Amino acid sequence: MVVDERVDRHAMADQRFERDMAIRAGCEDRQHGDHDQGHRSKPAQAGAEYVPGVGGSRGAVGGHRADVSSGDQLTCVFVDNGLLRLNEADQVMATFTRHLGVQVLRVNAADRFLNALAGLHDPEEKRKAVGREFIQVFEEAARTLPNVAWLAQGTIYPDVIESAHAATGKAHVIKSHHNVGGLPERMRLKLLEPLRELFKDEVRKIGVDLGLPYDMVYRHPFPGPGLAVRILGEVTAARAETLRRADIIFIDELRRQELYEKVSQAFAVLLPVNSVGVTGDARHYAPVVALRAVETLDFMTARWAPLAHEFLDHVARRILNEVPGVSRVVYDISGKPPATIEWE
Repeated sequence: MVVDERVDRHAMADQRFERDMAIRAGCEDRQHGDHDQGHRSKPAQAGAEYVPGVGGSRGAVGGHRADVSSGDQLTCVFVDNGLLRLNEADQVMATFTRHLGVQVLRVNAADRFLNALAGLHDPEEKRKAVGREFIQVFEEAARTLPNVAWLAQGTIYPDVIESAHAATGKAHVIKSHHNVGGLPERMRLKLLEPLRELFKDEVRKIGVDLGLPYDMVYRHPFPGPGLAVRILGEVTAARAETLRRADIIFIDELRRQELYEKVSQAFAVLLPVNSVGVTGDARHYAPVVALRAVETLDFMTARWAPLAHEFLDHVARRILNEVPGVSRVVYDISGKPPATIEWE
């Protein structure tokens, strides 16, 4: 079972941490009440079209808001970068076309992203490689459409905080988000970020108010660079497939035990170390998978989720029995801070 205690103390810690980070980053105090502020900050030019990147709940809400303000000037672009969860690309396309009712252009770019990541081990380099490739894909897509001037993104406030140094130089970089600090300095498209001053819970509230499907709005967060930052070390197609298969087992079991909505975020991580294991009577030396589940109010601070030992044992056994090339499964019990929610 997941224990849902400590909420008041957790909320107070969240507020103190947010204020501290905002001051250190040199950010102005943000107002939570005006959900339209971010979108009004960059009005559309007459006759200019938007190209929003879509995928998760932030993309859904951002795309919907851009659609409302731009009328028929919106074309959504979904980039299948080969770094998504199992069957996620097809699910995203089906969900967006069914519920948003907007044109969605799918770009299959798995090979180019994997090529861009080849040989990279440092997480900052991987994030920036993904950011550069995303922008190139969007700009190439924009050239096939008439009069496109804006790129709409689902950037939210924690992204800005964690990438603060890239914009202000007044805080240490925690990590460069591919849609903030990971973007190339020179871009042909201008950025539109309607959610930039909102937290995840505020984005979800807007999504519900807009009538978006509950499962879409409340799905667990997924990093923009995708599995590139959940595969520690070099990213390859084979390592991505191993992680997908381990991750889907964890998520499926959380849903089966009605725990998915009781934790704020859960995922698997493929570690860059091998461990000795035994298959039958034979020794094998294979990678380690870490499981991560957290409870949080706004993703600025988080507690590790105290999942039952029996549940974790069942998930670990399934991964070890069903995913070839995994020798060991561990559970992450680190809080944020000092750790971040994602490992990279």
